[in-house]
Amino acid sequence: MSETPVSSSSVASAEASKRYYGHKLKEIWSKSLENPEAFWSEVAENIVWFKKWDKVYEWDPPFARWFIGGILNASYNALDVHLKRGLKNKVAIFWEGEEGASKALTYYQLWREVNKFANALKKLGVKKGDRISIYLPMIPELPIAMLACARIGAIHSVVFSGFSATALADRINDAEAKILITADGLYRRGKIVPLKTTADEALAMTKTIEKVIVVRRVGLENTPMKEGRDLWWHDVVKDVEPYCPPEPMESTDPLFILYTSGTTGKPKGVVHSTGGYLVWVWATLKWAFDPQPDDIWWCTADIGWITGHSYVVYGPLMHGLTQIMYDGAPDYPAPDRWWEIIEKYGVTAFYTAPTAIRMHMKFGEEWAKKHDLSSLRILGSVGEPINPEAWRWFYEVIGGGRCPIIDTWWQTETGGFMISPAAGIELVPLKAGSATFPLPGVHAEVVDEDGRPVKPFERGYLVILAPWPGMLMTLWRDPERYKEVYWSKFQPNKYLQFKITPPAIYYTGDYAMKDDEGYFWLMGRADDVIKVAGHRIGTAELESAFVSHPAVAEAAVIGKPDPVKGESIVAFVILKSGHQPTDELRDELKMHIRKTIGPVATPDAIFFVSSLPKTRSGKIMRRVLKAVVSGGQLGDITTLEDAASVEEAKKAVEMLRKAMEEATKK
Repeated sequence: MSETPVSSSSVASAEASKRYYGHKLKEIWSKSLENPEAFWSEVAENIVWFKKWDKVYEWDPPFARWFIGGILNASYNALDVHLKRGLKNKVAIFWEGEEGASKALTYYQLWREVNKFANALKKLGVKKGDRISIYLPMIPELPIAMLACARIGAIHSVVFSGFSATALADRINDAEAKILITADGLYRRGKIVPLKTTADEALAMTKTIEKVIVVRRVGLENTPMKEGRDLWWHDVVKDVEPYCPPEPMESTDPLFILYTSGTTGKPKGVVHSTGGYLVWVWATLKWAFDPQPDDIWWCTADIGWITGHSYVVYGPLMHGLTQIMYDGAPDYPAPDRWWEIIEKYGVTAFYTAPTAIRMHMKFGEEWAKKHDLSSLRILGSVGEPINPEAWRWFYEVIGGGRCPIIDTWWQTETGGFMISPAAGIELVPLKAGSATFPLPGVHAEVVDEDGRPVKPFERGYLVILAPWPGMLMTLWRDPERYKEVYWSKFQPNKYLQFKITPPAIYYTGDYAMKDDEGYFWLMGRADDVIKVAGHRIGTAELESAFVSHPAVAEAAVIGKPDPVKGESIVAFVILKSGHQPTDELRDELKMHIRKTIGPVATPDAIFFVSSLPKTRSGKIMRRVLKAVVSGGQLGDITTLEDAASVEEAKKAVEMLRKAMEEATKK
């Protein structure tokens, strides 16, 4: 793959399609939309089918069925195919534990463990279509359990191990899961978290679980085990057959349910198919990252999220890659833990989140410079829009100014990458902060409130105008909610501004814009908006403006109710090493925001902190900050990475309040 320069130039729109949306990429993208049946029929040949499909897809808006009549198995495509191709002794997973433990699993060893656990599940009465809840940390048993479910046709439902007992119980109850797979505990920042205890709290609120299988991860003494229900993993796999024939699965059979973790309301059980999802994940990883046989791939996402499903488990394994799995915090026991692992294993492709990049920016360049990162050839970003400053730091400090950054936009619901640079097809010049162009098969547009395409540089709603193989099938046992959430905002019969009127329009819930060269710029969730005196300002835009100041490493912005303006802007700011919190800097930052966005965006308050309340997946818990500022109830904070960040935010608010009171007295 040739080295691609970073471009910030601006050319006329007429030239853009020729110069930037490269000829090969544009041609493939156009073919995928003009004749999707022929296009996807060819792409689908890259995975193994026991029986080929009768029809590529059926579109009964808003429901799509892909590769109808096709028979295959996800576990077979992730493992068996590589044994048949002579890769049985290739390492599939290098695993690192936070406490220093490590192990390597070859494709043959992983295949054997999956087969044994699949047979263990069958002995416990698990049948095709049964739901299995998995509540595990980032240990090899997690992908083993998922692939074992896929092998026998059970539907897995992975629940992030940082979730509370209530969150776990909600997901078990909605899926009506038959088996729960968990662990005695996990390590986090040097401490042991008793995971089985949390699981037991959840099970007290459920009725469908028949058996609980427990992995001995940390060796906790006195792990609570209920007789007749709870079984140790090592016991259930002890005397089972070493081979389990893969269950022939219809392409349209559900592969898994993954619940989106909204802060309010019932979680949404996103259902993904077998055939369409596997084709999509295989193709998008190929197109975006151009995986090579000798790559060492590392996606830092937890498997509890869709990124981990698609680009830790199914995608990399279908491509026969060697990958890293790390079970621990990114900055423990020291801020260079990630860079140490990259150097140790010679990681070549590194895919992580902007929030993690900004955290490492705060620590300074010296931690990365302690290590040889020259093995890296390509970088990636996922989870939220990446601000230009973080993009450039990632490019220069981690990538040495030579690794393209594959900035990906997609969702739990889309199954895989949707808008992304395409290193595996034709890598266009990159722009710091832009996800570039839609991948083949993705008909994306940015529209206004009335469904009309917006002009260049105007913010609008990101929508998708045609079905794609990786799309969610429905919401688990809630098709009406599926229609309402994703397909009801824009009615196609009212919006005739497109060249071809789409029969249904998928609403992503995200803001975006296109520049005059057609590049897409993602601008955060449409509901992450602060309304100040009638002006709608996105939190992502405000946070990016803060981070563009040379003293700021990271920022979180919230809205606070205001009797005059409706909402006022409040910011929590983490400073880079070498910068001190002062009233002068606070005033300077307010002026910076006024100049960058406008006077209406001037923050009412800025609080300096050293950490922000985040989930273990790196998402900032803005509702917690809102509660701190307003003095309201914090709610469930069991998913917090570091509860001390909440106390620090409270302290910062109190200190500023007292300072303002003193100034008023004077």
